[in-house]
Amino acid sequence: MIMVCRISGDTAFYFMNLIVNGEIVKTSATTVKELLGELGVLPDRVAVEVNLLVIRKAEYPVFLLKEQDRVEIVNFVGGGQGNGRRVYGR
Repeated sequence: MIMVCRISGDTAFYFMNLIVNGEIVKTSATTVKELLGELGVLPDRVAVEVNLLVIRKAEYPVFLLKEQDRVEIVNFVGGGQGNGRRVYGR
Protein backbone atom coordinates (compact mmCIF):
# COMPACT_ATOMS: atom_id res chain seq x y z
CA MET A 1 0.00 0.00 0.00
CA ILE A 2 1.33 3.43 -0.95
CA MET A 3 0.54 6.07 1.60
CA VAL A 4 0.91 9.82 1.97
CA CYS A 5 3.24 10.55 4.85
CA ARG A 6 2.84 14.31 4.95
CA ILE A 7 1.89 17.28 2.85
CA SER A 8 4.03 20.40 2.89
CA GLY A 9 2.77 23.34 0.88
CA ASP A 10 1.95 22.03 -2.59
CA THR A 11 4.09 18.90 -2.19
CA ALA A 12 2.90 15.48 -1.03
CA PHE A 13 5.47 12.94 0.09
CA TYR A 14 4.58 9.34 -0.77
CA PHE A 15 6.11 6.24 0.75
CA MET A 16 5.89 2.56 -0.14
CA ASN A 17 7.22 -0.65 1.34
CA LEU A 18 9.88 -2.65 -0.50
CA ILE A 19 11.64 -5.81 0.57
CA VAL A 20 15.35 -5.02 0.29
CA ASN A 21 17.71 -7.93 0.91
CA GLY A 22 14.99 -9.65 2.92
CA GLU A 23 14.04 -6.67 5.10
CA ILE A 24 11.04 -4.36 4.77
CA VAL A 25 12.14 -0.84 3.87
CA LYS A 26 9.82 2.19 3.77
CA THR A 27 10.97 4.46 0.96
CA SER A 28 9.94 7.45 -1.10
CA ALA A 29 12.17 6.27 -3.97
CA THR A 30 10.42 5.51 -7.23
CA THR A 31 13.44 4.27 -9.21
CA VAL A 32 16.38 1.99 -8.50
CA LYS A 33 18.74 4.98 -8.67
CA GLU A 34 16.70 6.89 -6.06
CA LEU A 35 16.58 3.83 -3.79
CA LEU A 36 20.36 3.41 -3.94
CA GLY A 37 20.74 7.10 -3.12
CA GLU A 38 18.44 6.82 -0.09
CA LEU A 39 20.44 3.81 1.11
CA GLY A 40 23.78 5.55 0.52
CA VAL A 41 24.90 2.91 -1.98
CA LEU A 42 27.16 3.84 -4.90
CA PRO A 43 25.44 2.54 -8.07
CA ASP A 44 28.68 1.70 -9.87
CA ARG A 45 29.71 -0.76 -7.12
CA VAL A 46 26.63 -2.97 -6.99
CA ALA A 47 24.36 -5.22 -9.00
CA VAL A 48 20.61 -4.88 -8.44
CA GLU A 49 17.90 -7.46 -8.93
CA VAL A 50 14.18 -6.65 -8.71
CA ASN A 51 11.76 -9.56 -8.49
CA LEU A 52 14.45 -11.94 -9.83
CA LEU A 53 15.22 -9.65 -12.81
CA VAL A 54 18.78 -8.28 -13.00
CA ILE A 55 18.59 -4.55 -13.76
CA ARG A 56 21.20 -3.04 -16.10
CA LYS A 57 23.03 -0.05 -14.64
CA ALA A 58 21.82 2.12 -17.55
CA GLU A 59 18.24 1.41 -16.42
CA TYR A 60 18.74 2.41 -12.76
CA PRO A 61 17.43 5.98 -13.35
CA VAL A 62 14.29 4.83 -15.19
CA PHE A 63 13.43 1.43 -13.72
CA LEU A 64 10.28 2.06 -11.66
CA LEU A 65 9.73 0.31 -8.34
CA LYS A 66 6.33 -0.82 -7.07
CA GLU A 67 4.90 -1.56 -3.65
CA GLN A 68 6.22 -4.88 -2.25
CA ASP A 69 8.93 -5.30 -4.94
CA ARG A 70 11.69 -7.63 -3.81
CA VAL A 71 15.05 -5.92 -4.32
CA GLU A 72 18.42 -7.58 -3.89
CA ILE A 73 21.53 -5.38 -3.82
CA VAL A 74 24.82 -7.23 -4.26
CA ASN A 75 28.26 -5.68 -3.86
CA PHE A 76 31.12 -7.45 -5.63
CA VAL A 77 34.51 -7.27 -3.95
CA GLY A 78 37.82 -8.43 -5.33
CA GLY A 79 40.76 -10.17 -3.72
CA GLY A 80 40.97 -12.16 -0.53
CA GLN A 81 39.29 -15.46 0.23
CA GLY A 82 35.82 -16.57 -0.80
CA ASN A 83 33.80 -16.07 -3.93
CA GLY A 84 34.05 -12.25 -4.09
CA ARG A 85 30.31 -11.77 -3.61
CA ARG A 86 28.87 -9.82 -0.69
CA VAL A 87 25.19 -9.06 -0.22
CA TYR A 88 24.63 -5.42 0.74
CA GLY A 89 23.30 -4.98 4.26
CA ARG A 90 24.30 -8.44 5.50
